[in-house]
Amino acid sequence: METSLPIFNLMKHTCFRALSSVKATNDEEAAARVTAVDADTGAPTIFDKIIAKEIPSSIVYEDDKVLAFRDISSQAPVHVLIIPKFRDGLTQLGKAEQRHGEVLGHLLYAAKLVAEKEGIVDGFRVVINSGPSACQSVYHLHLHVLGGRQMKWPPG
Repeated sequence: METSLPIFNLMKHTCFRALSSVKATNDEEAAARVTAVDADTGAPTIFDKIIAKEIPSSIVYEDDKVLAFRDISSQAPVHVLIIPKFRDGLTQLGKAEQRHGEVLGHLLYAAKLVAEKEGIVDGFRVVINSGPSACQSVYHLHLHVLGGRQMKWPPG
């Protein structure tokens, strides 16, 4: 009986982690639905406040078009968000228009620069969540640059 106790504890821990993951996923989905309601109102987002330096952030890269800073809810050893400094209606990738082409390209180039600065240029992932079904939680287009560990496939 004693030999099965560690296995029981392992199973109990695994089930708890699985349930916690489901709860976190449901919370993210609910938050995404709530924030989507006000997505296109033009109201300032938390990212606008970070750009204005009203909210402190750990800046990794900045130029006249974009700002890159560490995500406070890191999902990898390196997790940096890159945002355009001017939203210009670009709340999500699904709302992009031809006029946004330059900033979209610059965001990807900035991702490469961030990867170089962070020492992960040999392997990193760029993620864009677009809309509530993708669990977008801030409606100011942003890229996640993730690295510093082996990325799994398929994601999500």
